[in-house]
Amino acid sequence: MNPLPELRRLCLALPEVTERLSHGEPTWFVKKSFVMYADHHHDERVAFWCAAPFGAQAALVDAQPTTYFKPPYVGARGWLGVWLDVPVDWQDIAAHVEDAYRQVAPKRLLLELDAQALRSTSSEVNLESGLLS
Repeated sequence: MNPLPELRRLCLALPEVTERLSHGEPTWFVKKSFVMYADHHHDERVAFWCAAPFGAQAALVDAQPTTYFKPPYVGARGWLGVWLDVPVDWQDIAAHVEDAYRQVAPKRLLLELDAQALRSTSSEVNLESGLLS
């Protein structure tokens, strides 16, 4: 399976995200980059690099080195590398993408994201209880 379409869908679902090529690879921006698809060496290893909360890179790389790595160039700034050519849990990937977004998005967009999540949760609760929202 080509993971790029699903990664693209996750990134573009976030408020005001744009996509453009950076260093020859699809990269997603919200004012500045927060996720980059990594297949630039075309060496059969596919991954993405993302901004990560402080300490997340070290903890995840130490705990699961077959899934996570310190990416070149941006790893020194705490970015996380996530292999996509191994079995992945797309819910985990979605969480990493949202965490990355939260690292760089302006506050007003974070408020918009939180409002979307609240509306989504409210709709789910109403559907479960049989009420229309």
